[in-house]
Amino acid sequence: MKAQSSAKAPSAALSHLRVLDLTRVRAGPTCCRVLADFGADVIKIEPPDGIDPNEGMSGARDGYDMLNLHRNKRSLTLNLKTPQGLCVFMRLVESADVVVENFRPDVKARLGIAYEDLREVNPRIILASISGFGQDGPYRDRAGFDQIAQGMGGLMGVTGFPGQGPVRAGAAVADSTAGLYAATGIMVALAERERSGEGQWVHTSLLEAQIALCDFQAARYLVDGIAPEQAGNDHPYSTPMGVLATSDGYINIGVGGQGQWLKLCEALGRPDLAANADYATQDARLRNRPALMGLLAQIFASASSAEWLALLEAHGVPAGPIYRMDEVFADPQVQHLRIAQDVPHRERGHVSLVGQPVTLSRTPAALVSSLPEKGEHSDAILEETGYSAADIARLRAQNVI
Repeated sequence: MKAQSSAKAPSAALSHLRVLDLTRVRAGPTCCRVLADFGADVIKIEPPDGIDPNEGMSGARDGYDMLNLHRNKRSLTLNLKTPQGLCVFMRLVESADVVVENFRPDVKARLGIAYEDLREVNPRIILASISGFGQDGPYRDRAGFDQIAQGMGGLMGVTGFPGQGPVRAGAAVADSTAGLYAATGIMVALAERERSGEGQWVHTSLLEAQIALCDFQAARYLVDGIAPEQAGNDHPYSTPMGVLATSDGYINIGVGGQGQWLKLCEALGRPDLAANADYATQDARLRNRPALMGLLAQIFASASSAEWLALLEAHGVPAGPIYRMDEVFADPQVQHLRIAQDVPHRERGHVSLVGQPVTLSRTPAALVSSLPEKGEHSDAILEETGYSAADIARLRAQNVI
């Protein structure tokens, strides 16, 4: 599909904010991407070449993942492990609003950039920390990755079919969710700062985010003491809901209440199902779900996905296609929503990236620039911070920038 061209001007929503982005991989960059897309001046701080042994964990710099995670940012190279680099960073903190990091919890103290250190320089600073397991507790120093959090947070235990064994979700949901929760925390802290005049430390973890994302499945255990099992495409308390095979593919149906059940029976031309005591109520349908889904499987195999979707739509029964990613972006509603956005790229001319999924009527998000070259804005940022050309040359010669 042809992506929608982005606005020429950046969003004005957060243009008054400066964010120092120390993050890598996905959770932290996801958080900072939200702020950057809404206009914050996000400075991606990266070590000079040869400093970080784990550089490249998100793939090639000009690969799809890095391009999608780090648009709308400026890049400054800085070696925080040197006294000179730490001094530069603290000068940046003096005028910054937010610092975001996703180091293991002990690293901040070793580098001298823990919240207490930053607060001494700028009492209004907000530090957002994203870790694998939390800033304290028995697992605080463990390295965390999305799949580990999916397993420990319960998602892999409820994903997949009974007896299949643990199955990870097809996207990095723990990473992405932790980033979004961190962005939410930052915005709450910024709003509170308007009243108190003080910053604060915001922190979340992949494990917390994954548990929260399990939502009703987690609440099911906490409230009723039921540990959910793998259930394939079945909903825990509504049926028929899930995947049905058609003559040429698969569709989803979502019959969530008695009224929708009656509409489905009407659409199928099967009033006998509505009158059948085995299926007449939600409780009865749950008790007899295997028989009901088997019956519906026979019915839906008789026509194409398009035919069924048109019929169900006409009768007000929630249903939808199941897409591959290329089909997602070919869908007319997806194109209307303009979720795919073009940004200019120095070599490719332009690239299409995934835009923000929330719209503000006056100050919407805007994708205006692609991932910068490493250190592309170092000189400009340092000049803004008060460093002379001679200072910058000296820092570069010392491999600080």
